[in-house]
Amino acid sequence: MADTVVKAILEPGFLIALLVGIAVFATLFTALPAMGGNPLKQRMKAVALERDELRAKQRARLANEAEKRRKGLRETPGSGGMKDIVERLDLKRALADEGTLSKLRMAGFRGQNPLTRFLFFRLVLPFVGLFLAAIWIFVLGGLPDQPFFVKIFVCILLAYGGFYAPVLYVSNRASKRKASIQRAWPDALDLTLICVESGMSIEAAIRRVADEIGAQSVELAEEFVLTTAELSFLQERRQAWENLSMRTGLESVKSVSQALIQAERYGTPVGHALRVLATESRDMRMNAAEKKAAALPPKLTVPMILFFLPVLFAVILGPAGIQVSERGLF
Repeated sequence: MADTVVKAILEPGFLIALLVGIAVFATLFTALPAMGGNPLKQRMKAVALERDELRAKQRARLANEAEKRRKGLRETPGSGGMKDIVERLDLKRALADEGTLSKLRMAGFRGQNPLTRFLFFRLVLPFVGLFLAAIWIFVLGGLPDQPFFVKIFVCILLAYGGFYAPVLYVSNRASKRKASIQRAWPDALDLTLICVESGMSIEAAIRRVADEIGAQSVELAEEFVLTTAELSFLQERRQAWENLSMRTGLESVKSVSQALIQAERYGTPVGHALRVLATESRDMRMNAAEKKAAALPPKLTVPMILFFLPVLFAVILGPAGIQVSERGLF
């Protein structure tokens, strides 16, 4: 049997097929990352498009103000689709507030289109969940042993879950985005401090840091590029720094924004403020790491009791038990 297997393996046809398979696998393994594209370049391209959109909106606003001064206010009919449904049902007044807009900004969704989609899905998903639950229970025979009121309760529960599913999705994405920005923020401050002390302006420093920090946090690079665009096009530079703190939702970013606003208002050196805040950010990151390290022993107690100690006892007492059983003492 072994000789037959060895002969089959050493046959030229089998070896050629094996080499061809290895070559195809290596080719696909090499080509797939290139075909997928670079996510950083895609996000930076999206940010560049948003910067152009911001410029176009600024020009459109100025043109609209001039048109209003000449001809007065004129209303335009709403577009179809999701926007038409949201506007007809007035969902912005019923389901949206400042907290909703802030959550969407912190999750990386800016503009009116994400808000429209968010409100539309909050309207539609409860009916979708109710419909799917009704099909599963009453058509496909799900929960056959449960009473009718329990089935109705399950349908209502799934509809309720569909109503809050967009909120959970936005909150989860905002949390991940804030964690990514928080991890890269101390390094970004150090790079900004180096650029400012080398003689660069704060706008050029932030743009340079956006190019460098993108390998560590694409979200922070995106926010820096947007801040650079707003510093160039907004009427007040203070608004650009406040928008940065609102989009991130982090206290460390808010403190840096307030320090930069105060530095520009009173003419204090920007490098000194950045140096102090960079030191504080590094200390906060070190404290967070030490806090996680200090929390490890209580977290490892239960896994050690359940998994490590039984194996340790088996290794220590196993040979003694085998010897005792071989001698026939039990």
